[in-house]
Amino acid sequence: MTSHPAPSERVTRADIEAKLAEIRGEMDQDVERAKGVSLAVGAVVVTAVVLGAYLLGRRRGRKRQAVIEIQRV
Repeated sequence: MTSHPAPSERVTRADIEAKLAEIRGEMDQDVERAKGVSLAVGAVVVTAVVLGAYLLGRRRGRKRQAVIEIQRV
């Protein structure tokens, strides 16, 4: 952990900026990791939706398909 200044010491602007930069750096790393995972999950979801729409449309097309019988006289 980080050391806290003694009560008699004043907190300077540089101390605050350093701490915020440290927190921002940790958050940026977490965001980059989450981006990779979310892109992979998004690609899987999009693929599943497109595949599902294709299969449902194909099934519906087969149900509506006319059956034509040709008889020679």
